[in-house]
Amino acid sequence: MADGGRKTNIAEGDVDMEFETSKGVKVVSSFDAMGLREQLLRGIYQFGFEKPSAIQQRAVLPITQGRDVIAQAQSGTGKTSLIAITLCQMLDTTLREVQALVLSPTRELATQTEKNILAIGDHMAVQAHACIGGKSVGDDIRKLENGVHIVSGTPGRVFDMIKRRSLRTRNIKTLVLDEADEMLNKGFKEQIYDIYRYLPPETQVVLVSATLPHEVLEMTHKFMTDPVRILVKRDELTLEGIKQFFVAVEREEWKFDTLCDLYDTLTITQAVIFCNTKRKVDWLTEKMRQNNFTVSAMHGDMPQKEREAIMDEFRKGATRVLITTDVWARGLDVQQVSLVINYDLPNSRELYIHRIGRSGRFGRKGVAINFVKNDDIKILRDIEQFYSTQIDEMPMNVADLI
Repeated sequence: MADGGRKTNIAEGDVDMEFETSKGVKVVSSFDAMGLREQLLRGIYQFGFEKPSAIQQRAVLPITQGRDVIAQAQSGTGKTSLIAITLCQMLDTTLREVQALVLSPTRELATQTEKNILAIGDHMAVQAHACIGGKSVGDDIRKLENGVHIVSGTPGRVFDMIKRRSLRTRNIKTLVLDEADEMLNKGFKEQIYDIYRYLPPETQVVLVSATLPHEVLEMTHKFMTDPVRILVKRDELTLEGIKQFFVAVEREEWKFDTLCDLYDTLTITQAVIFCNTKRKVDWLTEKMRQNNFTVSAMHGDMPQKEREAIMDEFRKGATRVLITTDVWARGLDVQQVSLVINYDLPNSRELYIHRIGRSGRFGRKGVAINFVKNDDIKILRDIEQFYSTQIDEMPMNVADLI
């Protein structure tokens, strides 16, 4: 591991170097040319992949070669399956011990990663388990005692399992931080360091994220050794294929009527509506239902079972409109979502890309509509500038664009 101070003496002027992809990163344009195991390839093709996405073409090799890697690519470009493919490739399936640990900021994302690993590793009989809060501790302990190869989890529960000695760390070779900017944010940082202290000193570290602010990159010196950087430049992060619009609503109370007017458009495929608080989600859901609109809602205060049931209904298309907080903004892939509405503009520019990246996954078309009050105009212009993108006033025929 990096010895703490080894690279922190970079002069201020050189810091932008960190935002470039490392030299010598090879682009491998087919899965067959990556030297992957036969059973893993079967799993990849069965999963429905035909060719690797841009981030997979660049990151699979350095990760499977055991290098520390920082991989940044926009939402919907196959980052979760990048994790699944590389971890399955590196496994020793004859050893029923935890060899890789993936940490995610939300329970849903941790579960999705587990499902991805199980699907792609299907022909290799890979054993994976999601250790997340809100589920039975007893189940986790039993599952881990029986032996699994990969644990995907949220930091709190994973640390609990390590402390109880149910999750044995001595055979862990790789630690992956998914949505790394969120993971290294104030909320999780301490927990990550707590877990990291229990891992073998030579553990490989992989960071994956759509956004990597400068302060996060600075911090990586502490626990990564000479990482290969695969970073998509910010202007390439503009969400091609996603048309972005705004609706000017002078006051908060006008948003509701605007949403009701749009309701028929929402249900053409499936839509996600983002609010900034759990209270707002509950209020809006209640108000929509009182007006006889069918909607589902989800946020972090709901019991895990309920969150899963709602997600499941939405995935199957049984419900068409989901009202949610940013717990849903990261990494959740529902193929049919082609419309995202920001009922409230997000609190940070980074969240904007995570939210609207829900639509138009992996190159599909999508539409994002932002409700903008008078005092939000400045925030909207800031987002436009930050991503060098254009957000136009919503046309009357928005339904035709979806």
